[in-house]
Amino acid sequence: MERQGIGIGEEVARAAGVPEDLDASAAGPYTIPSTRRRRSAAAIMGGIAGLMVAGVAGGLPSGMLVGAGLLAAGAIWAWAAAWPLHLSVEEALAAANREAEFAVGHASAAVGFDGWRAKPVWNVLVFSADDPPSQRGLVRVDAVTGEVIGSYVESNPEIRP
Repeated sequence: MERQGIGIGEEVARAAGVPEDLDASAAGPYTIPSTRRRRSAAAIMGGIAGLMVAGVAGGLPSGMLVGAGLLAAGAIWAWAAAWPLHLSVEEALAAANREAEFAVGHASAAVGFDGWRAKPVWNVLVFSADDPPSQRGLVRVDAVTGEVIGSYVESNPEIRP
């Protein structure tokens, strides 16, 4: 199986003095951790908050209830923010390619988060296929539903007519 990723030619890497550990293809494909892991943190915070309330009932200082309340609020938020990441980077790139007003050459995607519940969103930068790219754009794709949230396209200001 051939590895995919950023590859640096050996001659170029040697000439530029690039260390081997900077070749992304050596590490293999990268996957974004699921935001569902936030549920584990929520369960731990909720459990500690419950122990603190039980401690207060058992005779510990009542001021611990403030800490328990803060932990419980954090647990509720973490549970509410545990969105499933249904859309892979490849699917986000494909959605951005369909949305762009031009033939896409190079593209790059990164996960960001929107709103108080931190909903995951793919932010995809796209560049036209001509050399040098005459157009560029940003396409935002909902990582949960796969819907395109918005897009912006402009002429590349670095290209002078």
